[in-house]
Amino acid sequence: MQQDIIETDTRHLHRALIVDDHPLFCDALALTLRAVAGVRVVETAGSLGAALDRLKRDPHADVVVLDLDLPDVDGLDGLLRLRAALPGIPVLVVSSMSGDHLVSAALSAGAAGFVPKHSGREAFRTAFDALRAGRIYAPDGYDPVQAASDPASDVVGRLAQLTRQQTRILDLICHGMLNKQIAHELSIAETTVKAHVTAIMRKLGVQSRTQAVLIAQQVRFSAIDPQG
Repeated sequence: MQQDIIETDTRHLHRALIVDDHPLFCDALALTLRAVAGVRVVETAGSLGAALDRLKRDPHADVVVLDLDLPDVDGLDGLLRLRAALPGIPVLVVSSMSGDHLVSAALSAGAAGFVPKHSGREAFRTAFDALRAGRIYAPDGYDPVQAASDPASDVVGRLAQLTRQQTRILDLICHGMLNKQIAHELSIAETTVKAHVTAIMRKLGVQSRTQAVLIAQQVRFSAIDPQG
C-alpha cells in the first residue's frame, strides 16, 4: 500500500545503510536490495549508536533500513532519534512485528515506509519504487482507518516534532537529570536547557517533566505492545 506525502522527491537510493544486529539477516537483505531494489552500495551497523556514528562521519547514505529491535533502543525510540539526527535521510523500517498499530506509529514517527521481515523480494522492490517516487510505503493488508484509533500514533506524532537537541534533552530528563546537569552534559547554558524543556512540554501537550517522561515511556513500550 502506498500513501501520498506532501512533498514529492525523486531519489536515487543507490546507497543503503542496514541497521540490524542479526548478521545473517543483514547479508540476505543486502543481496535482496542489490538484486531487486537497485541499491549499489550496502553498509551495515549492528546498533543505533553505531549507525549514528557512521552517519555522522559520512552522512551520504541515500536510505536507512532500520530494525526496531536493537540492543541499544526501546520501541520506536531508535527511529525517533534517527529522524531527529538526520531528518533528510528516508528511513525504511523492516521489522518482525507488523501489527497495524506499530505500522501506524512508525509512520507517525517519520518512517518513509514499513516492510515486515517475512515479506518477499517483491515487497522490497515496491517499497523502494515508492520511496523513489516520494511516496510512503505501507505493507499489504495495513488498515489505516483501524490504526488511526490507536492513541500511540498521536503520541509518536508529537514526539516526532522534537528537534535533535530536544530529543537528547528529553532522553536525559528520562534518565533523571536536572537542568543544571543537562547543561553540563551538553555544554550549553542552563537557560537554554530551560527554554528547550518549555518547548518540549508545549510540543508534547504536557504540563510537567514527569508527564513528558511518561509520554516517552509510552512510546518505548506501548507502541510495540498495545497491551503494555
